Amino acid sequence: MAVNDPIADMLTRIRNANTAKHDTVDVPSSKTKLAIAQILLDEGYIKKFDLVDDGNFKTIRIALKYGADKNEKIISGLQRISKPGLRVYAGKEDLPRVLGGLGVAIISTNQGVITDKKARELQVGGEVLCFIW
Repeated sequence: MAVNDPIADMLTRIRNANTAKHDTVDVPSSKTKLAIAQILLDEGYIKKFDLVDDGNFKTIRIALKYGADKNEKIISGLQRISKPGLRVYAGKEDLPRVLGGLGVAIISTNQGVITDKKARELQVGGEVLCFIW
């Protein structure tokens, strides 16, 4: 089955695995998805991720992170903002803040896929891919 929005598919897989309290989730690999997984790791939302080569195609295996007991989720929300049918762009002046700075907005810029904080530092705008809190 063809996936029209691979980033939304990745976020949905992570959200579903997190809700079901799975330890890991597998996502088909791409450069953008690897950049998003790196941001999730850097911001402390996941334990780690590995690139698994399954012969014909590569998969990202993401190890999800939970609190002291498995009932406490680190990722409480994921939301896709820019979709294939409606792209959402933000200039450097109006970059979004997620929950007053408690969450992270992932932005695709000409400097690569970066967080909203990093985009403010570099003074660049771009496509708002998703929010994570």
